[in-house]
Amino acid sequence: MTNTSTGSTVLGINGLGRIGKMLIWYFAVNRSFDEIVVNTGREVGRSIEDVVHMLGADSTYGPAETFLFGVNGNRDIRVLDADAGVISFFGLRIKVLRTARDPREIDWRGEAVRLVVDATGRYLDPTLPPETAGGSIRGHLAAGARMVIASAPFKMRDKTAATPDDAAMVIYGINHTGFDPERHHLISAASCTTTGLAHMMKPLMEAEQTAQILTASLSTIHAATNTQSVLDSVPGSRAKDLRKSRSVFNNIILSSTGAAQALEQVLPEIARVGFMADSVRIPTTTVSLINLNLTFHSPLNDRAEPAVTREYINAVYRDAAEGPQKGLLCYSGDQNVSADLLGVPASVVIEGHDTHTRTGFIELSPAILRADGVQAERSLKVPVTHAKIFGWYDNEYGSYVTTLGKLVEYVSRTGAV
Repeated sequence: MTNTSTGSTVLGINGLGRIGKMLIWYFAVNRSFDEIVVNTGREVGRSIEDVVHMLGADSTYGPAETFLFGVNGNRDIRVLDADAGVISFFGLRIKVLRTARDPREIDWRGEAVRLVVDATGRYLDPTLPPETAGGSIRGHLAAGARMVIASAPFKMRDKTAATPDDAAMVIYGINHTGFDPERHHLISAASCTTTGLAHMMKPLMEAEQTAQILTASLSTIHAATNTQSVLDSVPGSRAKDLRKSRSVFNNIILSSTGAAQALEQVLPEIARVGFMADSVRIPTTTVSLINLNLTFHSPLNDRAEPAVTREYINAVYRDAAEGPQKGLLCYSGDQNVSADLLGVPASVVIEGHDTHTRTGFIELSPAILRADGVQAERSLKVPVTHAKIFGWYDNEYGSYVTTLGKLVEYVSRTGAV
């Protein structure tokens, strides 16, 4: 929103975890807002100087000045008003609120904040009223915000409940043009994996030869997150997955992901296919890898060769990277390792070097090929191509926060907040 008294644009962020912090880094470079009001809900360390320290240093990306501005970047983070909690972060004004935890008690109205990013991962049920004990995402609206973007998929306590009419899941570059500022006040920016997966699927579903998807599955080889235990711990009450309490340092851990289910909300046409999906957590700090497996009905060309080949799929991605998904999807022919993708600002990077396809034939016998009681005279061979495609995504700054930042900017412009 534009603060009418100062003429400045203000963004609210609730939560200063990995996503909240990285969003501040993103906007320090892109300067889409003049001020950010961030709510921590509690005191951080012993003074506002400890917030400065936390914002400027990062174990994954290194010092903020180096990561954001290069090896010659100068550290420019200082306290402007300790009592008011005001910081200058490389010229970006940040005000830190350290009192309210319940969203409806945060003074967004007094701070002239109309657009809020909730990066806590706690308030994800859009069906709960503002006064819900423990807080609700709708509390931000009651506190003065006009629109709220959650940095995670919605999760309804009532699994049978439908998504409210004023809520929607939106991924920039996929379905963001469907955002309606008059209707949508609660927005889910999906997850990091759904974001990468959606950008992998979109060009395939729009290409003639790969649009006929028969089956789909994915495994995401996923970096560790703060939801995991550093060392083995006692599982919580009613815990269903005992592996989540095992040490993230020492294990490869099988887990689940809701990415495929969420994909149907941003690419509804995928519902006719259905997805199998799982996650494998590994002991790295960021950069994850989608292993996508698809089968297509693959018509033959004039030389009786399958139309869906490694070359065809890679060409689809190269065209998307230079066309409609430019700046969001990238194509790489290199032999990458995860560290090479650290901080790369793309929703997904296709590892074209390792795209593979294989075509087989399903033989349908005359007994199966029966129409109106008349049996066919001979069998029919149907070509089916299996494809394996890999996509890298920096699940913190590079992929997720960059795509989320673009969505925040779009909502701010379009929603006139």
